[in-house]
Amino acid sequence: MVALASAYGALALLAAGERGGALAIIVVIFWLSAWRLTAGLAALEPAGRSARAIVSVLVPSIFGLTLLFLWEFVVRGLEVPAILLPPPSAIGAKFAASTPTLWADFVQTYLKAVIAGYVLGCGSGFLVAILIDRSPFWKRGIMPVGNLVSALPVVGIAPVMVMWFGFDWPSKAAVVVVMTFFPMLVNTVAGLNASGQMERDLMRTYAAGHWTTLMKLRLPAAMPFVFNALKINSTLALIGAIVAEFFGTPIVGMGFRISVEIGRMNTDMVWAEIAVAALAGSVSYGLLSVVERVSTFWHPSNR
Repeated sequence: MVALASAYGALALLAAGERGGALAIIVVIFWLSAWRLTAGLAALEPAGRSARAIVSVLVPSIFGLTLLFLWEFVVRGLEVPAILLPPPSAIGAKFAASTPTLWADFVQTYLKAVIAGYVLGCGSGFLVAILIDRSPFWKRGIMPVGNLVSALPVVGIAPVMVMWFGFDWPSKAAVVVVMTFFPMLVNTVAGLNASGQMERDLMRTYAAGHWTTLMKLRLPAAMPFVFNALKINSTLALIGAIVAEFFGTPIVGMGFRISVEIGRMNTDMVWAEIAVAALAGSVSYGLLSVVERVSTFWHPSNR
C-alpha cells in the first residue's frame, strides 16, 4: 500500500510539470533509500543486548518517519482536501496549539477511566482465575460465560454502564472492567494449566502442597499468558473508554472531543486526538513488554 501510494503520488506530480517531476524523483529516491536502510537494519543480528535494543527502536522509527513523509507528500501533491485527510504537518501544528485541551482530555480518559478500569479488570480477572483453578465445575461453568461476554459489542455495553454509573469517568471505567476482566481470566486459566505433567509429578515427589506448587511452578509458567492478556487489555481498555464517551460524558475526554470535532469538520483536531491515543497505547504496550522481558527472562521467547 505504501509503495502504491508513493508511486501514484509520483506519477501525479510528474504529470503536473517539471517542478512536480523533480519533487517526484526526490521523494522516490528518499523512499527507496529509507526502504533499503530499514531492510538492512532489520537483517542485522547484533551480539549485545543494548545493540539489539537500539536496532529494535531504529527500525520502526525509520519506517514510521518514512510513512509520515509519504503521507505528507501524497496529500499535498494530490491536493487532497484537509477535511478528508490533513497532512501530518497540519496535525502537528494543531497538536502543538491545542496542548492544554489534549492534556485535559488525556487526564479524563486515560489517567482516570482507563487506568482505574484496567487495574480493576485485570486484577479481578487474575484473582478469580486463581480461585476457580481448583474447581473443575467453576472452570467449565465460567469459561463459556467469559467467551459470551467477550463477544458483546462495546457499543451495547457502554450505554448501559452510563445509565448505571453516570456520565463521568466511573461509567467508562466500568466499561473497561467488563472488557478486560475475561481476557485476563481466560489467559490466566490457560497459563495455570501450561506446566507439564512431569514438573507437577516432581513437585508431588517433594510433598509440595497446592499453594507451594502454585507459587513455585504454575504461576511462573503462567506469566507469559498473563503478560499476553495485559498487553491485549492495554489496547482494549483505551478503545473501550473512548467509545464509551460517545454515549455520554462531561465536556471533556478523548471520545467526546472526537465526536464533537468531527461534527464541526475539524479533522486536524480529530487526528490530534487519535495521535494522543496512539501514543498512549504504544507507550503502555512498550512498558508492559519491557516488564515482561525482565520478569520472564527465562522464557525461550526472550532468549
